[in-house]
Formats: sequence, C-alpha cells, structure tokens
Amino acid sequence: MAGAHVRIDNRLVHGQVTVAWTRRLGVRRLIVCNDDVAADDLQRMLLPQAARGLPTDVLSVEDTLADGAGADVMIIAKNPVDAFRLADGGLRPEVVNVGNVAPRPGTTYTMVTRSIAVTADEADAYRKLAATGIPLLTQLLPGDKPAEFVPLLDRKGL
Repeated sequence: MAGAHVRIDNRLVHGQVTVAWTRRLGVRRLIVCNDDVAADDLQRMLLPQAARGLPTDVLSVEDTLADGAGADVMIIAKNPVDAFRLADGGLRPEVVNVGNVAPRPGTTYTMVTRSIAVTADEADAYRKLAATGIPLLTQLLPGDKPAEFVPLLDRKGL
C-alpha cells in the first residue's frame, strides 16, 4: 500500500498541517492515526473540527491500514511507534516526515531539533522505522529544507 503522506506529529491537527502541508501536497483528507486517540470519543469529535473543513478520520493503526489511503491523504501518526506499526503493516509512503513532537510532561527527553523531543524508547522506534527502508526526514514547513532524521539522533547520542 503506497501513496499516502505520513507525518509524525503529537499535536495532531493544527495550522501547519491543515494549511501549509495540505496545500503543498494536494491533500484532500486527513487520517489521525493512534489507537488511544481513536478510542477517545471527545478527540474523535474535536479533531475533525480543528481540520478547517478538511475531511478527517480518527482511526486506530489497524483501521488506518485497512483504509487503503491514497496519494491525496495525509496520515498523522501521533508517535514513531504508530508510524512503525503502519510500515510493518505494509504502508509504504515515499517518506515519513517527523514534524512537531512536543515534550510530554513526566518524560525524560532530548531536544533533537527546536521542535522535536525524543525519549530513548522513541529513538529506538525511529530507528526501527528507518530500518524498514522508508526515508525518515524532518521538515517543519514545506518551504524548509528537509533533513535526514537518524543522523540527528546520532548527534544527540540517542
């Protein structure tokens, strides 16, 4: 299964996604992909409202894989484990974009870039994802220069 755009962003639906990225990529639909978020009735109601009129589904990883999303869909994975599970399940995007990953209270993390916090467990998940052969890049906004993500982890000792 190829075609869909994948972004890891724990803020899920916000302006950078609904305006900048959807326009740049020609996205006509969003899928928020995370088992816990998909099981939360309030988030399933609120996230589509935050998408500024763009059709949005909130799905588990399994349901996202079953969806068969094409090139006009952006899948927003909440974390690298979700993105790895998608790849492990057969999803083959051209690239996985590591977007904003805000630090979570109560976790021990390292700031890999100004906008990406990574825990040791997440670093392992990013490396497993990269080992699938799918390019792992970070690019905050479409006009920014993309950077390979694994060397950034290496530089931070993760």
